Amino acid sequence: MGVNTLTPAELDRVLTYTATQPYAQRNRAMLMMTVAAGLRVSEVAGLTLGDVLDSTGCVRGEVFLAAHRVKHQHARTIYINSRLQQELADYIATRINKDPALPLFPTHRGPRCSFSPNTLAQHFYWVYRNAGVSGASSHSGRKTFLTSLASQGVSVFVLASLAGHKSISTTQRYITVNDDVKRRAVELV
Repeated sequence: MGVNTLTPAELDRVLTYTATQPYAQRNRAMLMMTVAAGLRVSEVAGLTLGDVLDSTGCVRGEVFLAAHRVKHQHARTIYINSRLQQELADYIATRINKDPALPLFPTHRGPRCSFSPNTLAQHFYWVYRNAGVSGASSHSGRKTFLTSLASQGVSVFVLASLAGHKSISTTQRYITVNDDVKRRAVELV
């Protein structure tokens, strides 16, 4: 795929850079949706507050994306771990208007203006570039998510389901095998 998986040091560099920029909490939360939940950029761009907040205003642990909102019309459930739920809650707490129909991640143009998938992909490109992470793109967070889980022994079938892939061969193309993964693998013997 030609997309780099982020190392922990690169992710830290990107998060450190993001913290110094306007819209820091929004940008961090958008990035973490790719790294910690494996969302595609188009899925991040399309999220609304109502997608992630339940009727009591708490961040859901599961977000359902209907077929018309997902690549290849393959509906899926996104699982949000407790750390990401807290990240989203902290970000959403900064929002004044919490109308469920509003974009979760509005642009600088106002609370009703959402990113297009292309604009968000460009945003990630510049964030990575300005943070000094070469070879990264809007897909790097998603690839990092899948590679991280694979290196911890999560089955490729589970990974495919989490990624919304119909074929495990697609998922396998996302997983980077590096020397550290190989070293840990042989220690299991």
